[in-house]
Amino acid sequence: MGQKITFNLPDLGEGLTEGEVAAWLVEPGGEVKLNQPFVEVETAKALVEVPSPYDGVLAQHHAEAGETVDVGKPLATFEVEGADAPPEPAKQEERTPNLVGYGAREAGSKRRKRKGAAPAAETPAPPAPQSLAP
Repeated sequence: MGQKITFNLPDLGEGLTEGEVAAWLVEPGGEVKLNQPFVEVETAKALVEVPSPYDGVLAQHHAEAGETVDVGKPLATFEVEGADAPPEPAKQEERTPNLVGYGAREAGSKRRKRKGAAPAAETPAPPAPQSLAP
């Protein structure tokens, strides 16, 4: 018997936080190959076929067709042979989203402050044009 590994819904596009399971392409107990599409997930932007990250058996669905799954939440469990099982991905630290150009900065700027602009030197006004009329 192999090792059971839970696969979480990956980030399928910029700014997407969830996806709806449109259809399962492999039923529980079915064999899957590495990079074989096993589920279709519909996002706000597209219908995406999610490839299997493992060679092995799809052991369990964690959502039914029509259900919405948040990014990072369990989507399926795979059973893979222990020697071939890739290591679990490292946990990523929490990041707070921030629009470019907005929001508070965490650290102050390392640039020196500018001094005020030097006053402009006075330049004399050009002479008034002379009349060209005869």
